[in-house]
Amino acid sequence: MFEILVWAGAALSVAGLLGLVWCILHVVRARGKNLSDEELRAVVQKVLPFNLGALFLSVIGLMLVMVGIFLG
Repeated sequence: MFEILVWAGAALSVAGLLGLVWCILHVVRARGKNLSDEELRAVVQKVLPFNLGALFLSVIGLMLVMVGIFLG
């Protein structure tokens, strides 16, 4: 039963990791376009909520993995 918790947590962690990679790629592409300082800040501010959400999702997934391991 706790195996489901581990696999669900692993899936959440992978989803969060993919979100973090997306955020990194989005900002790297914006830096490659030689935008002005203000435009680059606008891009980073736009990506920041997604970055925090992906990080939160990854942390919750890792917590689920740990709980599943401890209880299993």
